Amino acid sequence: MTMLVLCDHDRGTLADASLEALTFGRDLAAAAGVSCEAVVIGKGAEGAVGQLAAYGAAVVHLASHDVLTDFGPEAWGETLAQLVASCGASVVTACGTDRGNEVLAQLAARLDEPFVANCREVDPSGDTWSLTRVQWGGSLLEDATLTADHKIVSVAHHVVEAAPASEPAAGTVAAFSPDLDASLARTVVTDRVVLSRGITLSTAPVVVGGGRGVGSAEAFAPLEELAAELGGVVGCSRAVTNNGWRPHSDQVGQTGTRIAPQVYIASGISGAIQHWVGAMASKHILAINTDREANIVTRADWAVIADLHKVIPAITEEIRRRRG
Repeated sequence: MTMLVLCDHDRGTLADASLEALTFGRDLAAAAGVSCEAVVIGKGAEGAVGQLAAYGAAVVHLASHDVLTDFGPEAWGETLAQLVASCGASVVTACGTDRGNEVLAQLAARLDEPFVANCREVDPSGDTWSLTRVQWGGSLLEDATLTADHKIVSVAHHVVEAAPASEPAAGTVAAFSPDLDASLARTVVTDRVVLSRGITLSTAPVVVGGGRGVGSAEAFAPLEELAAELGGVVGCSRAVTNNGWRPHSDQVGQTGTRIAPQVYIASGISGAIQHWVGAMASKHILAINTDREANIVTRADWAVIADLHKVIPAITEEIRRRRG
């Protein structure tokens, strides 16, 4: 029996979320008594193969077709469905990113099977599995059971920290050529526009966040300086984007970007549940706020109860002083 782990890539560059999926998948496969095998799909996929054996993939299925020129949920879903039939896979998983969930939803529809998204824990004992999944962006955990011929589940993003297997697997590459109708190309990416280069809000090791308490668009300048000193980026709350101080691409939250930096410096942010959903995967949180009862303060690892307009420049100055 086989478990397939869908590994997302961007023109050959493996997504970090895929390594989370494999870390989760190899443990689940061991508990379920099945082989853990990876799937990479489309143009450039061969460039993403290298790391997969180290993370536990016994076999790497490399799917290619003229339609698979870039990411496309329908084409990827149909490819995965045909691969399931070809290799007799009984379990399919992926990381619960927008892409991962969309492709698994396509797969579930084609197989006429249920799909359980954003799981934190899975107990594969017996024919009926017990699962705990994230609901409402992380504010609610739901216990569920799953009975199906094909178990299709995704692991919630950032719930598992990616780590290589104690012993690398074989990682044998197996080519797969699906039979795809040209109509599936209607939802394949055909063009790209680069909005930013380098580190992004979702990948930055340090995020300096600002909320309504910052006061204005111009007042974000000290936050930009601090982020530059720390090799990070600036984020913000929804109130900031609503006021037009920062673009939506800078928003951290349930309807914005979900971050997982080593340090999140949240300044002038109340920490409403929608914002917390986007920030909860941060390894450490430093809150700077005049309100010691603010939600973000009560959830933070460290808090400074003071005016951010004094604290942020002081931190920047001290960093510069120590660096000489």
